[in-house]
Amino acid sequence: QVQLFESGGGLVQPGDSLRLSCAASGRPITTLGTGWFRQAPGKEREYLAAISGMTHNTYYAPSVRGRFIISKDNANSLVYLQMNNLKPEDTAVYYCATGPRYFQGKITQTLFDSWGQGTQVTVAS
Repeated sequence: QVQLFESGGGLVQPGDSLRLSCAASGRPITTLGTGWFRQAPGKEREYLAAISGMTHNTYYAPSVRGRFIISKDNANSLVYLQMNNLKPEDTAVYYCATGPRYFQGKITQTLFDSWGQGTQVTVAS
C-alpha cells in the first residue's frame, strides 16, 4: 500500500471550477491505477473517475462525465481531478485511491486498496 494525499478542496460558488490533486508517498502515483471518489453527508461513497496506470485511459461515472476530468502529471507525479461547473450537490469529501494498473469492466471502490484522508469541497452561494 501507499500513502495518498489529496489537496485542492475548498469553498466555491455554483458554476466555479476547482482542481483537486492526489500525490503518493513511496512510489510514483502515475504508475498506479488511480480513482477519485466522493462521499456526501449521509450518503455512500460514490465513484467518480479513474485513470489507468502506465497509460492515460480514463473512465467516468455517468453523473460527472463531461464536467469532471481526470488526468496525470507524470513530471510531478500527481493525479488531478478537474471539476467544472460545480453545483451544490457536488458538496462532499473527495478521496483519491489507488488500485490495479488497468481497469476492466465495472469500476467499484472494492478494486482500490489505498485511500487518502479526503479533502472537503463545498459548493454554496
